[in-house]
Amino acid sequence: MDLGLKDRVYVVTGATRGLGNAAARELVADGAKVVITGRDEKTVAEAAAALGPEVVGVAADNSDPEAAEQLVAAARERFGRFDGILVSVGGPAPGFVADSTDEQWTAAFESVFLGAVRLARAAVAELEEGGVVGFVLSGSVHEPIPGLTISNGLRPGLAGFAKSLADEVGPRGIRVVGLLPARIDTDRVRELDGLSADPEATRVANESRIPLRRYGRPEEFGRAAAFLLSPAASYLTGVMVPVDGGMRHGF
Repeated sequence: MDLGLKDRVYVVTGATRGLGNAAARELVADGAKVVITGRDEKTVAEAAAALGPEVVGVAADNSDPEAAEQLVAAARERFGRFDGILVSVGGPAPGFVADSTDEQWTAAFESVFLGAVRLARAAVAELEEGGVVGFVLSGSVHEPIPGLTISNGLRPGLAGFAKSLADEVGPRGIRVVGLLPARIDTDRVRELDGLSADPEATRVANESRIPLRRYGRPEEFGRAAAFLLSPAASYLTGVMVPVDGGMRHGF
């Protein structure tokens, strides 16, 4: 199926590795042009070079109030148009309620929540009919994940913001979508498994709770993201799509 991505232009934040990188890779594979971001200038330049000539890297932090306008401008200046954004950001530090400090909450709120809100607001101010705003969220939108207290507190709120935004910009023909990954085999997930006394046993236990009995591959998440951002998904908005191998058992 032709997703209609050829020559469309997207911004993907937090795309030097992990889920953002996987999404950018699949967008490019289907003909899109992409502006990727990362906090470190050298790392983002290397990631952009690895993704190919239709990708430009911009060093930016989601928590920076000026990042949103900077990224939209970069898309227009480099590729001449702007069709959508996928907001991805590394997860907050793991920890339980008693372990999480005010400083950690504040930093995570600025990066994970408020940064995403700013990016979305800037995007919808510039998007035309057919544009799309996507959010990489988490399965914690529906069910808290033990040991990820800060993420559990912020991700559901961001999903609520995304639903509200979908209602507001839908009449303009702009879509808003969310992706809810669970155990995708990224560096972040391996790091979380590594916090346990027996990482391999932790992985086996997690896999036993997934109907497909394995972690997802990054490219599987990337393909789902590329589809949701594409014109092929033109009648999907306000949806939160689990990409989790069936790990979420509710409807």
